[in-house]
Amino acid sequence: MTDYYRPLVQQGAARPLGAMPLAGSALWFTHAEHLHRGQSGRIVPATEIPAPYLERLTGARPTLAGLDMGRPHLMGILNVTPDSFSDGGRHYGVEAARRAALEMVAHGVSLLDVGGESTRPGAVEVPAEDEIQRTAPVIEAIRAETGTAISIDTRKASVAEVALAAGASLVNDVSGFTFDGDLAPLCAETNTPVCVMHAQGDPATMQQDPQYDDVLLDVYDFLSAQVERLLGQGVPRGQIVIDPGIGFGKTQEHNLTLLRNLSLFHGIGCPILLGVSRKRFIGTIGKEPLAQARGPGSISVGLAGLAQGVQILRVHDVAETAQALRLWAAVR
Repeated sequence: MTDYYRPLVQQGAARPLGAMPLAGSALWFTHAEHLHRGQSGRIVPATEIPAPYLERLTGARPTLAGLDMGRPHLMGILNVTPDSFSDGGRHYGVEAARRAALEMVAHGVSLLDVGGESTRPGAVEVPAEDEIQRTAPVIEAIRAETGTAISIDTRKASVAEVALAAGASLVNDVSGFTFDGDLAPLCAETNTPVCVMHAQGDPATMQQDPQYDDVLLDVYDFLSAQVERLLGQGVPRGQIVIDPGIGFGKTQEHNLTLLRNLSLFHGIGCPILLGVSRKRFIGTIGKEPLAQARGPGSISVGLAGLAQGVQILRVHDVAETAQALRLWAAVR
């Protein structure tokens, strides 16, 4: 029977003796929820967590793509596609994308995530050649003007290879390295950090009645297994980011379950990326049908994720989220 431990995260300079740091950050915990499949969780002292598991929960995450993982970071979304769900066409073209990227950098993003294939529900696959034509010139233009880290949002090794040559420094794969068997070896060979996301199904079909035995533990097991697979192919754990894939093959209740329990994923021993910006469940719960007007709800959920130790927020509304993050940090 597999054991899982979800740290009950707290914050503040005043802390009890024996409090454990969460992933080497200023957050901490003294207790955890001990979980088994098919059973109710029970609260246990952190001292009861087995040493190897506790080490993954508490250990500081190494610098990744030049970024200190001991503090939160913003990843700015730069979709260079004509059909993304909330900003399709806005950054389509090198000059429009370049201007948007520089504006995001001015507002304080640590990463720019460049994607040339829409992964909205119902989207169809884009040929690799089209993806390359959309992304590589944009990455080259951004790299010429800023030292900010750039990630390539792709499932395909051929796209990633050209993007890395153009100046990208991280590969963000929404398929969790299940789509193209050549992508992980490429990242290992080039010493490129990666982000592994969970998705059930592909974008074309993922929202057609997704089902799980236990969404929290199923997603955890997938990410843990993919991290182990990457380790076996030569990608170090310290260069792997994990993403539970909010909205990718999940119902609203699946999303909420994952969001309530995000701290569980620290047990994998990797930084966590959270992408909730403008997603459908935010519009449903927040009663906002327009994706572009979901900034307040997106920020609210993002800050809740940071309170559970998430290291990277992937966002559309960069200036607004950066302001919120500064105030959140100051109040903490």
